[in-house]
Amino acid sequence: MSRQYIDCREYPSTMNCSVALSADNDKELLEAAVQHAVAVHGHSDSPELRKQLASMFKPGTPPLTAQAKAA
Repeated sequence: MSRQYIDCREYPSTMNCSVALSADNDKELLEAAVQHAVAVHGHSDSPELRKQLASMFKPGTPPLTAQAKAA
């Protein structure tokens, strides 16, 4: 499996989070993303959260700069 990432900068929020996480496998990335979402963004760990986060994974590594998605 190739490296994957998830990048908070792509999802605007009131806190303007700039964290980007990457890992060599889905399981490791999902655990890190869940920990971040719970600890920093106040989400509750649930199957729905895990499914939503996993759907946001992208191949490769985070770019140095990211553009926010249009609402």
